[in-house]
Amino acid sequence: MMNTQKSPTKDRLNIGILGSGNIGTDLIYKVRRSPSLNLRMVAGIDPQSDGLARARELGIDTSAAGADGILECGDIDVVLDATGARAHLEHAPRLRKAGLRIVDLTPAKLGPSVVPCVNIETAMDEPNVNLISCAAQATIPLVFGFSRVAPVKYAEIIATIASNGAGLAARQNIEEFKTTTEKAIVQVGGARQGKAMVIFNPAEPPISMRNTVYVQFDDEVDEVAVRDSVMEMAERVRAYVPGYQVTVPPFRRGDHFMVSVEITGAGDYLPTYAGNLDIINAAAVAILERYAASAQH
Repeated sequence: MMNTQKSPTKDRLNIGILGSGNIGTDLIYKVRRSPSLNLRMVAGIDPQSDGLARARELGIDTSAAGADGILECGDIDVVLDATGARAHLEHAPRLRKAGLRIVDLTPAKLGPSVVPCVNIETAMDEPNVNLISCAAQATIPLVFGFSRVAPVKYAEIIATIASNGAGLAARQNIEEFKTTTEKAIVQVGGARQGKAMVIFNPAEPPISMRNTVYVQFDDEVDEVAVRDSVMEMAERVRAYVPGYQVTVPPFRRGDHFMVSVEITGAGDYLPTYAGNLDIINAAAVAILERYAASAQH
């Protein structure tokens, strides 16, 4: 059943969140904080989920009918899909047939891979964009920072996240995560070859998300230019992810360069150590705000 408590606001972009788990629930707070976005509906499949309960408390329309609820709403501009890769493959065609734009937070990869600070402008007219993975959002800006200085023949990223911050969907999608991230290291980051690894760390207390990037260039490069380029890309990420911090600045070690970053989450719904979930949600909102800005011109 649909809860219809709130009429849409026409001077802002109307947003629907599909998925009422950890990611979808955190998105509620991030979307509501943006002055250019109106959260029109949150839809899930568990009527008892905390996400739907919180949305109802905030006066947001809710549905436990999943994608059907989004389609029944009838007044949504963009859908944030926070379900899973397999689910996205099933309902994305239906959402697109209804004329809805989609920002896909799963590794399904039906649309082009997007990292807001790297290539959002190339995907402004795409009906379905994919946010790849949390690790990709954290590391591909750094790979891009390296590759715009000189050709990168190999880039490897290692993402370490708290085991408590990896939900069931993340664990079920681990193979899709690896494949999609490695492709994006090449297609978006600019490396000729990419490798991605993820580690679920069971430490207590839980650690914040940590990422290390290793790259090899074809030829000798200006180390100062490399450092400046990578650090500038890190600042671009910080514009929409304030908890993004470079912990080991770019430096040469033997035949490769490396850089490390740590992400502390905003703590909107998820614990602050869940920077892996926070960064992909922040990227989604950054894309929505770019859509809204474009619609006003």
